[in-house]
Amino acid sequence: MVSARKAFDMTAMKWWGWGPEGVQFTHEDKPDLAPFITEVLGIAIGKPTEKPVPFDDLTIPPSNVPDGLRADLDAALGTAFVSVDPLDRVVHARGKSLRDLILQRRGELSRVPDVVARPGSEDEVTVLMQAAVIWDAVVIPFGGGSSISGSLEAAAGEARPVISVDLERLNKVLAIDSSSRLARVQAGVFGPDLEEQLATQGYTFGHFPDSFEHSTLGGWIATRSSGMQSDRYGDIADLTRGLRVVTPSGMLVVRAVPATATGPSVREMVLGSEGRLGIITEATVHVRPIPERRTILGYLFPTWADGLGAMRDIAASECSVSVTRVSDPHETQFSFASRVRPTVLDKLQSRALRIFLQRRLGYDLDQMCLSFIGYEGSEHHVAHQRRAVGKLVKRHGGLCIGSGPGALYDQKKFDIPHIRDFLLDRGAPGDVSETAMPWSRLLPVYDAVSAAASGAFAEVRVQGYLMCHLSHSYHSGACLYFTFAFRPTARGDLLAEYDVVKSAIQQAFVDNGATLSHHHAVGTEHARWLEQDISSPGVEMLRALFDGTDPRGRLNPGKIVSAGEQAPEPDRQRRPEALYPDDWGDLSPAGGNLPASGE
Repeated sequence: MVSARKAFDMTAMKWWGWGPEGVQFTHEDKPDLAPFITEVLGIAIGKPTEKPVPFDDLTIPPSNVPDGLRADLDAALGTAFVSVDPLDRVVHARGKSLRDLILQRRGELSRVPDVVARPGSEDEVTVLMQAAVIWDAVVIPFGGGSSISGSLEAAAGEARPVISVDLERLNKVLAIDSSSRLARVQAGVFGPDLEEQLATQGYTFGHFPDSFEHSTLGGWIATRSSGMQSDRYGDIADLTRGLRVVTPSGMLVVRAVPATATGPSVREMVLGSEGRLGIITEATVHVRPIPERRTILGYLFPTWADGLGAMRDIAASECSVSVTRVSDPHETQFSFASRVRPTVLDKLQSRALRIFLQRRLGYDLDQMCLSFIGYEGSEHHVAHQRRAVGKLVKRHGGLCIGSGPGALYDQKKFDIPHIRDFLLDRGAPGDVSETAMPWSRLLPVYDAVSAAASGAFAEVRVQGYLMCHLSHSYHSGACLYFTFAFRPTARGDLLAEYDVVKSAIQQAFVDNGATLSHHHAVGTEHARWLEQDISSPGVEMLRALFDGTDPRGRLNPGKIVSAGEQAPEPDRQRRPEALYPDDWGDLSPAGGNLPASGE
C-alpha cells in the first residue's frame, strides 16, 4: 500500500494497541508472573486467546473531504503530507484508552477522520486552520495518539469533514537561551527526540511520563501531563512558560516570562485545553543542565502507612529529590512477580533479605511495600540527599535495598502500557485511574477506592485485582495511581462490566474530596465527573471560554465539556467529609491520618 506515510519516518503506534508493530510485553523471562496472574485473576496466560480483527476485515467509511478542502490542503502542505490512506485514517481515529483498544480490536470503528494532514511549519498550520474555517471542517490535533481519556475521537454523528492534524513534522528544538535556561521547541517533538536534541547542548527537559516514547510536547501541554521526575522538575504546567497557538481568529502568543499579573492566566487556559482553543505549534520551556549524577534507589517499608508517611516527611523536608514513589502491598507483590529471571546469587540474596526482614526487623512480608526514591545533581549533592532521606526513611521503619531495583525500574518504566494489550490478548481488561488529594486524605481516599473497587467487582461478579502507588509529591499532598484488572464473566458485556468498575473508582475520588484526574486529562472518559470536581460555575466558565473562542465548535468539539452534558448527581443524603475543611483534621506533618515521624 503506497501512502503519504512513506514520505518520512512515521512514529504512529499500531492501530489496535500500544507501541509500534512487533513490540509487545512478554512474560517468558518472568517466571513468577504467570502463576501470580493466574492466582489473582483466575486466567491462564500461556497463549493469547483473543486477537484483533484483521485490518482487511474492517469496514472503513470512505473519506468525506470536499474536493476544495483537499485542494487547499494539498497546496498548503504538499500532496505528500495530506493523506486519505485507510490505515492512516484509522490510526488517527482514536487514542489508547481501554475503551478505544477494546472497540478497535473488535473492529468497531469510530467516526474516522476524513483526512490526515501533516503540516511542516507554523505557517502551514495557519493556512490549514484558515481552510478549516472556510470549509467548516472539524480540526483535531494529534501528537503521538497516546491519550487514554478519549481526547482524539470525533463525535459519532459528526457530519462535517474531520481533519486530524498530525504535528510530528514540527519536531525541532529551535533555540536555547542558556542564561535563562529556556528552550523554544516545536510542539510535535516526541519525548526521546526532545531529550536527544537537548542533550547535544548539555541539557535535559526532565519530563518522563509513562507515554514518553509515544507522546509529544504539545500533547503533554494539552493534557497537563506529569512526568516521573516531577518532584524535581515539576509538572508540565511548571515547565511551560511561553506558547504559540494557532486559533481560528489568529495567532495566540503567550510570552515566556517567569511571572505576570496580566489578569486571568491565558497560559493556564491553554494548559489542559485538549485542542479546544487551537493548535499548539511551539512552546518555550524550562531546561536544566544534565546532572553530573543520577541514581534511583530501592527501599522497603513495613506497611503502606509507613511508606506514605515517609513520602510526606520527605516532601515537608529540605530534601530535593527527583522521584518519590511507594507501592501498596498489592502492587509490591506484582512488582516482585514481574521480575526477570533471577540468577542463583539473586535468589540467595533475596532469601537472606527475607529472613533479615522477618526475624530482625519484624516485617510482615504480605504487608511490605516497595519504594523508589531518585536523586540528581553533583556527587556531593546526591550523597547529602541520600543521607538526609535515609534518616527520614529509618524513622518509618524503612530499609534501603540498593540501586539494583531502582536501575531495573528505570529500565522498565515505559513498559507498563504494553501490559494492557497483553491482558486483552487473554480476554482480561486492565486499566488505570489516578487522582490527587491532601496528605491528610491519602489513607481515607485509598480505603474508599479499595472498597468501591471491591464492591464493583462483586456487583458484576468478577475476580479482580486493584493495586496502587503514590507518586508526584507536593507541599500539600500527592498523587495516588490505581491500576486494576479483572476476569470478565463468560457471557457478560466486557465494556459494561468495565464501566461499572471504572465508574466506581472515579466516583470514589470525587466523593472523598480528591480530583477526577491528576494528569490523564478529562477528554470524554472523565467529563461526567467534572461538575462534581470543579463545581457548576466552573463548568459553565469553561463552556463559555470554549464557545467564545470557537463559536462554530470546530476545535475538537465535545471534549472536556459539551452542550447539554449533565454530571451524575452526588449523593445528597450524606455529607462527604473531605469537602469540608473543618473535617480534614490536622494537616501538620505530625497530625492528620498518617503516622508522624518516628511513630
